[in-house]
Amino acid sequence: MDHALERLDGTWGVVLLTVLLLLVVGWYLSYLAARLDRLHHRVETSRAALETRLARRAAVALEVSRQLAPPAGEQLRLAASRMVRAPDAPVSEAGENLLARALHQAFADQKQVTRLRADPATGELLDELVLAGERVQLARRFHNDAVAHAQRMRRKKVVRWAKLAGTAQMPQMVEIDDSQPESLAWQPPPQGGIA
Repeated sequence: MDHALERLDGTWGVVLLTVLLLLVVGWYLSYLAARLDRLHHRVETSRAALETRLARRAAVALEVSRQLAPPAGEQLRLAASRMVRAPDAPVSEAGENLLARALHQAFADQKQVTRLRADPATGELLDELVLAGERVQLARRFHNDAVAHAQRMRRKKVVRWAKLAGTAQMPQMVEIDDSQPESLAWQPPPQGGIA
C-alpha cells in the first residue's frame, strides 16, 4: 500500500491531479453553458408569448375602436391598426406606447365607459380588452424576469472569460407602457334593491 502511495507522490500524482482538475473545470463550464442555453431559450419563449399577447391586445383594441365616436375612436383605430402586425414582426416599443396613450385617451371618461358597458356586446369587448391588457402585463413581467436572469448569468466573469454565450446577442428588456385606463377596471354590477 505504501508503495502505491509513493508512486502517486511523483509525476503520476501531478498528472492525476491535473486530469481531475480539468474534468471538474470542464464539467462546471458545461453546466454553465447548458444553464445559459436554457435561459436564452426561456427569453425567446417569453418574448414570443409577449408578442402574441401584444398582437391580441391590438386586435381587440381595433375592434373596440369601431364602437367609439371620433376623434377618440379614430385615434385608437390608427394606433391599434399599426400594432396589428405579422406574427414574426419585432415589437415596436414606441408603437405600443402610442397604443397605450390612445387607450388612456379613449377611455378617460368614466361616464362614457359606463354608457359603452350598457350594450352587452360592447361590454364584452371591453372586458376582453381588459383581459388582454392584463395578459400583456403578465407576459412582459415574465419576459423581463427571464431577461434579468440571462443578463445576470452573462455578466459572470467565468461566462465572459470562456465565451459561453458565443455570438448570441445580449437579451434586452421590453420597456413599454402596459398600464390600463382606470375607467376600464372591472366593477361589480350594481345590486338590485339591496342598500
